[in-house]
Amino acid sequence: MTNARPPKSRGALARREARLAWGLLLPTITIVSLVIFLPLLAIFWISVKPVGLADLRPVAPIVRESLRNKGDDFRIEYRVRNSSQSKPLDNVGFTDTIPPFITLDQIPERCTLTGQALDCEFGNVEGGFSERIKIPISGVSDKKSAEPIVEGSEPIVRGSGDNVLTNNEFTADNFKRIFNSSEFLSVLWATIFYTVVGTIGALVVGLFAALLLNKRFRGQGILRGLYLFPYVSPIIAVAFTWVALFDPFSGSFNALLLQMGVTEQPINFFGQRPLALIMVTVFEIWRYFPLSFLFILARMQSIDSDMYEAADMDGASPFQKFWYLSLPQLLGILSVLFLLRFIWTFNKFDDIFLLTGGNAGTRTLTVNVYEQAFAISNIGAGAAVAVVIFAVLLTFSVLFLKYISREEGL
Repeated sequence: MTNARPPKSRGALARREARLAWGLLLPTITIVSLVIFLPLLAIFWISVKPVGLADLRPVAPIVRESLRNKGDDFRIEYRVRNSSQSKPLDNVGFTDTIPPFITLDQIPERCTLTGQALDCEFGNVEGGFSERIKIPISGVSDKKSAEPIVEGSEPIVRGSGDNVLTNNEFTADNFKRIFNSSEFLSVLWATIFYTVVGTIGALVVGLFAALLLNKRFRGQGILRGLYLFPYVSPIIAVAFTWVALFDPFSGSFNALLLQMGVTEQPINFFGQRPLALIMVTVFEIWRYFPLSFLFILARMQSIDSDMYEAADMDGASPFQKFWYLSLPQLLGILSVLFLLRFIWTFNKFDDIFLLTGGNAGTRTLTVNVYEQAFAISNIGAGAAVAVVIFAVLLTFSVLFLKYISREEGL
């Protein structure tokens, strides 16, 4: 019995410490969960709603009050309108407080005056509704003395309309529009080519660069810094540099090709199929291989050098040392880099948009999100494309991690 008590007390202490740890972590976990899941849920919600860009502003009545005069005749003018051109509003009206020194000479049919409170009722109105109410007044001698009429109080507006973001109307038209589009397969193909080739290319070039700089030599630090230039440079600067360099009329690269006799006429690298897609993929490889280079080089320098010394004694060639010693040690970091680079490249928007604007066969799914949501003002279709992107990346990540776990015996 005496031997059983200490483990029991330690178990109770461990449970209390675990509860305390979870209690301390709970605010952070809650905040992170809200930051991640709320936007994700919002995208899923909007993807099944018939939402346009104009629907992001809720339908509401708008009342503008102003003071008008024609000579010595003054009047208060209210402009009442529906903010939407298509959605109706229910029980529209407003209430305004009239200053005590003002007398309303005529009360419109839609309005009633109780004390100093002017109440106007318009009932249910259709989309695009707009009406002006003009009320003659007395008690003012000039426009300056009448300014408190407008500045003294703002009309209290009432009325409600159907909000497409919060109502119970759902539709699958957004997804039908995407999948039935004749361009969907070409967009999907461009996305897969750009992502797969760009990811593998960045890893291969990064691996090659790491092999070159894995040995110590004079100027190694300077060369490493130059390798990082594409990654640390501002994207807008390097993108426009590439566009200017490969411009068919004034680009240096085309001028060089013409001078060397390689081509008889300028080549529109970013303006013709399929060359434009190849060029943006090459740009992706060039810009992001330094990230792979850094991780791979760090992993290579942590490999025990005794293995290479033993391989040299056995007469192994440089290729054999790389294939049988280095590569197995690098598979872990290469797998992680492939997963991360695949996700990042699949979601890449700014590079393609700055280089080609999504033209000439370079429209990927992320560019399609922008065009659906903002170019043609269909927020629901843009959200539907974003859901497709999420589904593809989630499926790929699960299958990739499952395969990696099985290969590594986890």
